[in-house]
Parts: sequence; structure tokens; C-alpha cells
Amino acid sequence: MSNNLATRLREGTTKSHSMAENVSFVKSFLSGVIDKKSYRKLVANLYFVYSAIEEEMGKNSKHTMISPIYFTQLNRKASLEKDLKFYYGDTWKEQVEPSPATQVYIQRIRAISNSQPELLIAHAYTRYLGDLSGGQILRRIAQNAMNLSGDDGTAFYVFEDIDNDQAFKNQYRSALNSIPVNDEQVKEIVSEANIAFTLNMKIFEELNSSFIKIMTILSLNAINNLRDKILNKAQTRA
Repeated sequence: MSNNLATRLREGTTKSHSMAENVSFVKSFLSGVIDKKSYRKLVANLYFVYSAIEEEMGKNSKHTMISPIYFTQLNRKASLEKDLKFYYGDTWKEQVEPSPATQVYIQRIRAISNSQPELLIAHAYTRYLGDLSGGQILRRIAQNAMNLSGDDGTAFYVFEDIDNDQAFKNQYRSALNSIPVNDEQVKEIVSEANIAFTLNMKIFEELNSSFIKIMTILSLNAINNLRDKILNKAQTRA
């Protein structure tokens, strides 16, 4: 008998999903305004998040509530490594570290893995289904905004082992509904999914702060350059 977990997760996170889309960094991204330095920081943060999710999912892959949705073809760590090499070069491992918000996210994943592994369902659902649902659109936006071609810098969005995104999402939702959870556990998983959205928003908010600083610097530089040109013209005329 279905537990309707997929539907309850979707309906129970509608507000959080909308809030995440309205974070300034995300709104800027969706409108095609992307700063490469901020974006590569996002890629680095996601690398640490997915490394934690995939490690803990692997540890609990035989768990009765995890095994139905343990699809290794969803794993993003390897693709993120490709992107990090593109943005940072061969020494990317020495250059990246998790941001403060990312560290909190990772700590949450580790903690629930040890205490309530079934809550990992919420984090897998929030990240992977989101990647599959909007991944190709976000990839095109990133490519256009940063003049990228092929998979350069956007390997994260390419699921090489999944032939049909929609068919796989249907399979994933069916797997969610097959998990042997009771009503109380469903409520806990939905609650954890909202926590996952909040943790993602905190990362975006950090990036928004960096983005604003960069835009402010660029604006000041433009103003200074304009002032210098005006002064130079005035001196030439004098």
C-alpha cells in the first residue's frame, strides 16, 4: 500500500521551495545574471554537500527505508569534481573549502545518518529531484551567462546514466511511495525536507552577499574610471 510520501513531500515543501527561488542569488541566476567567482563557490559548496550525502547514503544503502531510493546513477560528486577542475584547475582540492553554511549542512547530514538514517530521504529528495527537474534549464542559463560550451563547467547538470529524466523521476517517486514508513515518520521526513531547503537557502544567501560585494566593487571601479576620463579630458582642454 502506498504511503503517498512523494506527494506529501511535494505538497509539504511548496512554501520552502518558493522561498528558495526568491533568494536574490537564485533570482539573479534565473534571470541570467551570474558572477563566475560566486558560481564556482557554489560548485565547491555543492561538492562538499553531495560528498556527505552520497557517503552517508552509501553507509545506509541496506537500510530498509534507504535501499528503495539508493540510485547510484544520481550521484553528483564525480561530475562536480570535473567542474571544479574546470573552474580552479588541477590544484582545485587545495583551493576549495566548505563555507560556514555548508559546514552546518554537512553536520546535519552526518548527524541524522547516525541517529535517524531515514531522514536522509529528505535530503536526497530535495537535491536530486530538484537537479533532475530544473537541471537542463539551469545548465543552459549558466552556459549562456558565462559563455560556456559543451560540458565545460556544467557537468553537474549532466546525468550520463539516466536516459529519460521524466521516466526516472516517475520511478523515483514510485520508489518513495514503496518505502515502509508510518504516518509519524512521513511527517518527520517532510519536516526534514523543509530543513534541507533552509540549509540550501543559507548557502545561497552567503553567495548573494559575495555577489553584492563583487557588484559594488565593479560599480565603484566603473565610477572611478569614468571620473578619471572626465578629469583627463578636463586637463587636456586646460
